[in-house]
Amino acid sequence: MEQLNWGYVQLGMFALAFAALQILWISSTMRGRRLARPMHEQEFRQSLEKIWSREQRSR
Repeated sequence: MEQLNWGYVQLGMFALAFAALQILWISSTMRGRRLARPMHEQEFRQSLEKIWSREQRSR
């Protein structure tokens, strides 16, 4: 078996890094869309209770 050319190894590493960044970018975009959706009344109430409980602890 022939030795791998160092250029191919570097290209493969670059491709893996690029793919990882793409996956990170897509997942952050999807997370942002999930946070931007309207809340139901119960979810809104729970988020307010979390905020108020943090406020009470910080005093």
